[in-house]
Amino acid sequence: MEFASIRIITEDLDGMVTFYERVTGTTARRPAPVFAEIVTGGAVLALGTPATVAMLGAGAPTAGANGSVIVEFLVGDVDASFERLRPDLDDVVLPPTTMPWGNRSVLFRDPDGNLVNLFTRP
Repeated sequence: MEFASIRIITEDLDGMVTFYERVTGTTARRPAPVFAEIVTGGAVLALGTPATVAMLGAGAPTAGANGSVIVEFLVGDVDASFERLRPDLDDVVLPPTTMPWGNRSVLFRDPDGNLVNLFTRP
């Protein structure tokens, strides 16, 4: 088995793609108008509209309703990444902070309210 991706369902695909392209510094792959992939060195963040999960009916994920997942990216310099992104961030949850276990992290929300953590290991 191979881990393929985490997918976020969103009503604003273009906005989310723009946001995560800025966060990661990469250009999304857009194989269909309702779907995009942000490919990084370690994993794939897939972004899709509700149309990509409509066949699941009442069991389909709801856009903007996440309350338990944190999207995490390992970066070389948390503080520099935060300074680069700060003008585009509407909701900073935790400014750059050294965590008790040694990681340096900054947490903020994407346009749909999902938590994003940029971190550096000690």
